[in-house]
Amino acid sequence: MPGEEGSRREESDAIRRFFIRPFFLSLTIGIPFCAFKVLFGLTAIRAGTTALMAFGSIVVAWAVTDLLMNAGRSVLDLANRPAPFEYCTIAQIGRTLDRPLVFLAIDTLLSFTIICVMLWSGWITLLSRGELYLWYGATTLNLISLSLVSLYNEIRNA
Repeated sequence: MPGEEGSRREESDAIRRFFIRPFFLSLTIGIPFCAFKVLFGLTAIRAGTTALMAFGSIVVAWAVTDLLMNAGRSVLDLANRPAPFEYCTIAQIGRTLDRPLVFLAIDTLLSFTIICVMLWSGWITLLSRGELYLWYGATTLNLISLSLVSLYNEIRNA
């Protein structure tokens, strides 16, 4: 039917728009990355050396700032208002240089590096039961959303 293809395209466009909304991106990428950063920072603080405590404190402050930025982006998106700031502090620095996406990619690289350090150093075993559930929840949100977006893209391109 002639109208059927147009209807499917509109539905596909609505799904795509949802996947690129700041609310979805913050909930499934930004906030989980903040959780990884906080847990990494807290674990570094617990490691006990003065240098690691200072480093961990900086990471926790960075994570909390990014969490506030992601939450702000989500709230503004739900209110249908544009955000005057980026998802994270590193991307905000990039915004001042007219390269926010490059700097957002750097933040993503750092977040994945933190995940790897936590896993490969064995520090993940130092997390409390509640912290592990936060880690698991952040991982679940992040991976399932990535899978949903990939599945959607494959179906759309088929």
